[in-house]
Amino acid sequence: MDLLNAAFFIALLKIIWVNILLSGDNAVVIALAARNLGADQQKRAIIFGSGAAIVLRVVLTLFAVQLLQLPYLKLIGAALLVWIGIQLLAEGDDDADVHASSSIWVAIRTILVADLVMSLDNVIAVAAAANSAPEGARTVLLIIGLGLSIPLIIFGSTMLLKLMERFPVIITLGAALLGFVAGEMATTDVVLHDWFLAHLHDLDYTVSIVGAVLVVAVGLALGRRGKRDAA
Repeated sequence: MDLLNAAFFIALLKIIWVNILLSGDNAVVIALAARNLGADQQKRAIIFGSGAAIVLRVVLTLFAVQLLQLPYLKLIGAALLVWIGIQLLAEGDDDADVHASSSIWVAIRTILVADLVMSLDNVIAVAAAANSAPEGARTVLLIIGLGLSIPLIIFGSTMLLKLMERFPVIITLGAALLGFVAGEMATTDVVLHDWFLAHLHDLDYTVSIVGAVLVVAVGLALGRRGKRDAA
């Protein structure tokens, strides 16, 4: 297997570029999930969460086409994203230090579940970028290319955490992004896709916006109720 050829490096550059474009939503999830942890735990959650998410994405990429043909998979994923977005927004900062020893694993679990869902579409783009490489080199190429995206996600997550401390509205915008992505996923599930194209083709963005509004409205309402109950 000759890895040192032009086709291999061109495909690698494609994968790196695709990951630069697609790592933003993952960085948002990681920053949201880790924001209530202590400084040391934030760093560990970002590193472990990012690394595990990349490994998960490598595995998903190998089976991407087959996975995306499973009926109801994207609908289930959309529901999970809505739930995750609501929970992340509803979490208050007042109990950030409560059960700190276990909360890092809760944060990592949230990161993994959200990345699993949000990667279903992203892995298709990565797999397509690898197709121009020699067939025997594709698996190695995917692992190298996706591994190189870890620093991108870590940097993005760290930067977002700092921005969230200064501008809390970013937390709301991040949760809204999860709802928006959930709406996109729901309309492209194989069970609904053809019907949606035939009857509601012009409303695809409307569904995504509704998903974003739903996550923000329910998340903020639950957050306010939690504060009242704690008072």
